[in-house]
Amino acid sequence: MRTPVSPESATPLRQRSFRYLLIATIGGFSGYALLLPVVPLWAVAGGAGEIAAGATNAVFMLVTVLTQLAMPWLLKRTDCRGLFALGTAMIGAPTPLFALSSDMWMLFAVSALRGVGFGLLTVTGSALTAELVPVAQRGRAAAYYGLAIGLPNVALLPAGVWLSGRIGFGPLFWAAGVVPIVSALTIVGIERVRTRARERGVPARPATLLPSWTIMVFNTAAAGGLTAFLPLAVDPAVAPAALLIFAAATMFGRWLAGHLGDRFGQRGVLAPSVLLGGMGVVLLALAAWTADPVALAGAALFGAGFGAVQNTTLILMLERVDSATASTAWNIAYDGGHGLGAIGFGILIAASGYPATFAITGVLLLACRALAVRRLT
Repeated sequence: MRTPVSPESATPLRQRSFRYLLIATIGGFSGYALLLPVVPLWAVAGGAGEIAAGATNAVFMLVTVLTQLAMPWLLKRTDCRGLFALGTAMIGAPTPLFALSSDMWMLFAVSALRGVGFGLLTVTGSALTAELVPVAQRGRAAAYYGLAIGLPNVALLPAGVWLSGRIGFGPLFWAAGVVPIVSALTIVGIERVRTRARERGVPARPATLLPSWTIMVFNTAAAGGLTAFLPLAVDPAVAPAALLIFAAATMFGRWLAGHLGDRFGQRGVLAPSVLLGGMGVVLLALAAWTADPVALAGAALFGAGFGAVQNTTLILMLERVDSATASTAWNIAYDGGHGLGAIGFGILIAASGYPATFAITGVLLLACRALAVRRLT
């Protein structure tokens, strides 16, 4: 006789549609991660300066955020599954056009088209994660979804640069275009859903998202700034290992938080996660000041805390409002926070140096604990 499996104990991987979602997510984010460092290199190869080269990714992220702002409206009127497939395909379909020219107008135009796709992919992916599994499994589902995002980033960000030198830009652009398009075909295995209304008994007040959203913005800004400037702040021999540890710890923290959050509640996980990340950044400040090896421990703590914060804030937002609004708010916090972090760190570093900037960031993250323990009804 089969023993029934409760939603609390079952894994979301038992859901066929969710498995197809993870496969498509890996494919879509592979197309993103492969080219994030490569398009600026292609621009420089065509004669562009560093500022113009960096602007290609800036255009991509700007259009991504603008698309995300329109997602609640779109998701109320359109099938989430269809938008997810469209976004995944749009990450890939325009990509081979990069090979036609390294002129900046072409790079900006293709980057903008891909930005629309990435905006669709990120919001609908998070929303589908919430819709395709029982509510009791959302934390673990978000953790697995985070792994599907994180693995391509860890593996393919450095691989893209290496491949551009080995096989050339043209073949790489074609490969980065084909993978997301093929991945979009997994839509046939994902059931049709519409974003669910908020859970019964929970008032739909977007203002209740503010504490979780603020925590997410501060942590993502810290991650964006630290990943950009850590190689300049510590011994060059230590920096690559620290960044790799940070990426691995982020995935582990998100996975662990998903399991603990479903079992003990998201808010009980959020406050320790915020403290862990803040302490990690303080150690990174110490590493920037005098003790470079401490950067490895700091990267591990901050990565684990940041991963856990990603997971818990998303689920807490889903508990407050419908999945379309929650997913949009969370993704804007993530993408916008990264951009703000890179800009903000640059300004602070110019004014006060690396150790002071990292220390200020650590203190700000530790102060976010007050928001993490705040209860809203």
